[in-house]
Parts: sequence; C-alpha cells; structure tokens
Amino acid sequence: MISKSIGLDLGSKTCGVAVSDGLGMYAHPLTTLSFEGNLNDLIEPLHEIIRKEKIKNIALGDPKMMNNDIGERAQISRDFKILLENEFSLRVVLIDERLTSMAANRQLISQDMSRKKRKQVIDQLAAVHILQTFLDQQSFMED
Repeated sequence: MISKSIGLDLGSKTCGVAVSDGLGMYAHPLTTLSFEGNLNDLIEPLHEIIRKEKIKNIALGDPKMMNNDIGERAQISRDFKILLENEFSLRVVLIDERLTSMAANRQLISQDMSRKKRKQVIDQLAAVHILQTFLDQQSFMED
C-alpha cells in the first residue's frame, strides 16, 4: 500500500507545503503556512493537513551550508523534526534542500512569472522539490 507524504520547506516566517499523489510518485504544491517565528504555531495547521490527506511521511528540508556544515537554519530544521516526530508520531526525513529555492525561482522566472507572484508560490515550489527528492529516493530504494 502506498502512503501519502508531505514536503515542508521551513523558512523563518513561512513554511511551504507540498503533498504527494496517492501513488507516492509525484509532488504537488499545497499551501504556504505563515507563522511568527514560533514553530509550535505550525502544529495545528499541519495537524489538519496530515489528518485530511492521511499523511504517513514528512520530508523536511535540511538547509545545510554549501560546505555541508550545519548552521542556524539547519539546526532549527533539526529541532522542528523532533517536534514533528513527537507531535505526530510519523516518520520525518531530512532532505538536503541546498539550491531548491534557487531552482524553484529559476523555474518560475522561466515561466515569466512576476516577482510578486513568485513570492507567493516560491515556498510551495521549494517544498515540491524537497518532496519529489524524497519520493524519488523511496522509489529508488524499492527497485
């Protein structure tokens, strides 16, 4: 049985959310959640998404530095991973997200999307990249 997953691109004030299809093959943008810096503020809206979508896995972006060091943002993601595991008792996998926002931005620019519109969807598209990486890894591991 295939289980659905969500991808999260955690920023300092927003969290992009993507969801997989029922077959666990493709990631699709879902929403962008806003919060005031307190990660606990994301729990309730994520609970709704997890319940509604019947989520079994969470792919969380891991914003390591280019030299592979763990900086402040990556440590915040690791803390969020623990919070998510404790709150939802789901599998949470850290996915290297270096360059995902840049790739997402390039993709939107290539579609001639205005800066204002790009700002509205960039976090969701970065979450799609994170989730698609996770789904592709899962598919590879099953082969």
